[in-house]
Amino acid sequence: MRIVVADCSVDYAGRLSAHLPRATRVLMLKSDGSILVHSDGGSYKPLNWMSPPCSLAQLEPDNEQQADGVAEVWQVTHAKTADRLVVSIFGIEHDSSHDLGVDPGLIKDGVEAHLQELLADQIELLGDGHELVRREYMTAIGPVDILARDSSGASVAIEIKRRGEIDGVEQLTRYLELMNRDPRLAPVQGVFAAQEIKPQARTLAEDRGIRCLVLDYDAMRGMQNLNTLF
Repeated sequence: MRIVVADCSVDYAGRLSAHLPRATRVLMLKSDGSILVHSDGGSYKPLNWMSPPCSLAQLEPDNEQQADGVAEVWQVTHAKTADRLVVSIFGIEHDSSHDLGVDPGLIKDGVEAHLQELLADQIELLGDGHELVRREYMTAIGPVDILARDSSGASVAIEIKRRGEIDGVEQLTRYLELMNRDPRLAPVQGVFAAQEIKPQARTLAEDRGIRCLVLDYDAMRGMQNLNTLF
């Protein structure tokens, strides 16, 4: 990885156009060809970027750019779309390259997997008469965390998240649409379970007829009472 701290301006041209006026920024150039433009703010999100596959070419500034003080120009071009990210560099304060080696990837703490295991063991917390059918019930688009049946024998699909957001509701919605086409399962109810459910996610879930369940991880591990099912 190459890390450059530079006085620069950035222009993106393609399906969208964007301009970052001159300022000191951090430019990250990765071995996969991607480039990310960061400022000292905005948390993890770059101001602009170009995803791979792409290529970097260093160009000579034209007369007008030289008159404005531009020392060098980087043009990053996407291989498939021909979108371009052009970095006009006025000066470089830091330039270093680092071999980071092979990254082992993110190792999650296993909370979601443990929540699934705990809820499968305590399936009655969904309501009286609920029975576990199986964990990781496979569909054509991926596994549903838990498939259960309620006291009437109707199918219940449960999606479990550590943090319940709109993406999780959308994911469960896709599972439900597919599962409800299967006459062996239909009708299938949905339960969205998480340690914390964002208000927007709850609103969307309830609008789609999906129940929301707030999980108390510590209480479940201690075999204490689960938070109320809403």
